Amino acid sequence: MARFVKRMIDVTAASLGLIILLPFMALVALCIKLDSRGPVLFSQERLSENRKTFNLLKFRSMKVNAEEKSGPVWASANDPRITRVGTILRRLRIDEFPQMWNVLKGDMSFVGPRPEREFFVQELVKKIPYYGERFTVKPGITGYAQVLYPYGASEKDALEKLKYDLYYIKNMSLVLDLMVIFKTLKIVVLGRGAR
Repeated sequence: MARFVKRMIDVTAASLGLIILLPFMALVALCIKLDSRGPVLFSQERLSENRKTFNLLKFRSMKVNAEEKSGPVWASANDPRITRVGTILRRLRIDEFPQMWNVLKGDMSFVGPRPEREFFVQELVKKIPYYGERFTVKPGITGYAQVLYPYGASEKDALEKLKYDLYYIKNMSLVLDLMVIFKTLKIVVLGRGAR
């Protein structure tokens, strides 16, 4: 029942969010096109519940073919792959807005563990006990680990964030989701923690 209510809230919130933010998102799209060559949206395979693959959508904040030479890597502070507009989009978490479409499709929820890439998951599952438990729920645009632990870019960070993810999965509730959303809004307003 709790998961059904969560899904209904997700669908309602994502529908309203996409309608209300459509003019603003059109302006963001224009800024991206004027700032650098390439598509407005960035699509990347991530893992959802039960390790099902889906295409996560974001506003493009990096240069085209950013990982052509390096291969898959975590983002770092002052990452040279990020565009000028992308820096602002990431700081204010605006690059995440298109993920409301992923929520509407059922690939994601508003609140849940961070959607991760198969490349990293294959390594982390081998090295971190219980890492696979993250995939018993849908990933989220925001999450308990994201708001309580700074951006992680290492296996050590992944282990620490997993503790928060497991706590969230065990105690998942509407009240906890609302607390995470409130903290997310606070982070967005203050512009903290993004890369």
